[in-house]
Amino acid sequence: MKHRLLYIPILFLLSLSFVDCAKKGSPSGGKRDSIPPVIVKSNPENYSTQFTGNEIRIYFDEYIKLKDLQKELIISPPMKNAPSITPLSASKVLKIKILDTLKENTTYSFNFGNSIVDNNEENAFEYFKYVFSTGSYIDSLKISGKIVDAELAKPETPTTVVLYEVNDTFKDSLVLSEKPTYITTTKDSTSTFELTNIKEGNYLLLALKEKTNDYTFQPKNDKIAFEKSIVTLPTDSSYTLTLFKEKPAYKIARPKHETKNHISFGFEGDATNLELEVLSEVPSDFEYTTYRDLKKDTIHYWFKPAFEADSLIFLAKNYTKRDTLTVRMRDLFADSLSFSHMNAGTLTSLDTLKIQATRPLVKVASEKLQVLDKDSVAVPASIVLDSTYNVAKIVFDKKEEQRYAIEILPGGITDFFGKTNDSLFYRVTTKPTSDYGNLTLALKNAKEFPIIVQLVTEKFKVVSETYLTENNSVLFDYINPGKYYIRIIYDENGNKRWDTGNFLQRLAPEKILYYPSRIEVKANWSLNETFILD
Repeated sequence: MKHRLLYIPILFLLSLSFVDCAKKGSPSGGKRDSIPPVIVKSNPENYSTQFTGNEIRIYFDEYIKLKDLQKELIISPPMKNAPSITPLSASKVLKIKILDTLKENTTYSFNFGNSIVDNNEENAFEYFKYVFSTGSYIDSLKISGKIVDAELAKPETPTTVVLYEVNDTFKDSLVLSEKPTYITTTKDSTSTFELTNIKEGNYLLLALKEKTNDYTFQPKNDKIAFEKSIVTLPTDSSYTLTLFKEKPAYKIARPKHETKNHISFGFEGDATNLELEVLSEVPSDFEYTTYRDLKKDTIHYWFKPAFEADSLIFLAKNYTKRDTLTVRMRDLFADSLSFSHMNAGTLTSLDTLKIQATRPLVKVASEKLQVLDKDSVAVPASIVLDSTYNVAKIVFDKKEEQRYAIEILPGGITDFFGKTNDSLFYRVTTKPTSDYGNLTLALKNAKEFPIIVQLVTEKFKVVSETYLTENNSVLFDYINPGKYYIRIIYDENGNKRWDTGNFLQRLAPEKILYYPSRIEVKANWSLNETFILD
């Protein structure tokens, strides 16, 4: 019995040891792998000459995979048939299968960007470039520079930079349909670029901010930048290319019968002088009026009286362009007259209440307008009609920290068909001046005029602008607190707006100069800034 009792503490100790062994835990592991893959060998070797094969193999010291290859890979010169590049999953071998006929005596480069990563931690083998030549030597010339944007403070990234070889068969229109001779992209947010492994010769230097990444210029969608003069390599020059979006050439679309008395004419480009003339037979008392859409490139054509016709034929005249257009007429209901405000709510002392209508407006009667402040005191006011955009403006002097009740009595606004408004009611308020900031801008070294001085938001929406024909200080007041840019447009043709460029005409956009830093406007704060112009 005594011997059996001696075993009890021994068994208890053994059970404790098992409990301790059964405790759950997780291994701490080692340090995170931060080393990118390393190339062991290449076949053929990088920078090989007299290349005649159709497959390249690059061996790594660990398993790699390809990430965002379509986005990262740049092949220069571009190939008509894209090569097959693997692995699709993970492997220690990167294979390039060439499916195109290579040009003689040409240096090719495959720039993989950041697409080669290790399989576990995705450490990137940054900007690996594989180069080979079908000739006896590797082309080694290069060209560099930076990209700026004509309208924006900084260009969008990445931007494609290309060279077209200028030879006996080259013409400018090739950039619309044929891929360039050499390609690269801007490196990072600095928007600098470097084209390497180029052969001696004459080139057209372009930059493209594309939507389709097909390396050809599509004017409707892409931005373009160009160097005016032909670039001759070798060169020590560095180039600055300014991106801009072309305004499309004028083109008018097929008109559409919208409602009983309403036809719309969509267009592209400059329709400043567009005139519409009906060629079909119409009633003797036929009348029409037009106005422009505020948001779309559209002319709204309204006519009376309504009459039955299968179609109407129009002549559209714009500068020297003449188009004959046919609109198929349908059995549609007529529009009723209704109104909507564009900016009721909170206004500054500089703002104007704007009202739009569903039908064209032709006459206003300001005596039918009544504006009362918060104390029910009448405020002198008038209605002004903007026939270009079919907008009625309610004009009156506004004071800070006020509430205004606006009523347009029946008969205050008359449309094209002789119909008038029912009673219209709107309310607007004004905030205290202390809720806004002011900015006074002085210009130094301003020698070229006229110029347009603009205050724009961080999204480059114009908040306010001033047109100067001589050097004066500029005041931007009633600015909502926020961050802004200041820019100056050199209005070279004096038409009081910024004009873009045109590649085929070798026309550069009008110059825009940005204030060096972003401006922060605070409530109840006045800023004084000096813009030193180059």
